[in-house]
Amino acid sequence: MSSTHHGILLHVVFSTKHRHPHLADSWRDELFAVIGGIAKEQQALLLAAGGVEDHIHLLLKMHPKFAISDTLRTIKANSSGWINKENKIGCRHEWQRGYGAFSVSQSMVETVRSYLARQREHHQRQTFQDEYLEMLRRHQIEFNPQYVFDEEIVS
Repeated sequence: MSSTHHGILLHVVFSTKHRHPHLADSWRDELFAVIGGIAKEQQALLLAAGGVEDHIHLLLKMHPKFAISDTLRTIKANSSGWINKENKIGCRHEWQRGYGAFSVSQSMVETVRSYLARQREHHQRQTFQDEYLEMLRRHQIEFNPQYVFDEEIVS
């Protein structure tokens, strides 16, 4: 083959540190726009985004030139920087250390888009923790429940 072709689609999920409910409805779409711009710098395309106060979901088309971990580290660091610079929450914002990245086939893109658009409704019935564990099981990812989530800090 004389050229390279790719269609790397990922459903990415990560939460605020300790799942603090900092991501307000009033500016979450602005955050997604910022993330879209950061993704472009990594030659990625943000196809859809959704979330609630304590976590977000992204549907990304990735470029194979960039490691998933590098792209997500850049997105998380720069979006945290934007939240802090804009003083969106009145205290220092951080994302959790890890993330979930799940492959998506082209035939499932509209299903994932719809799922991301219904996050508010979805989380009236299911917690982030239960949702995330279900995603791990559905993608047949082995895990130890003891180490999936950071410890909670209750103040």
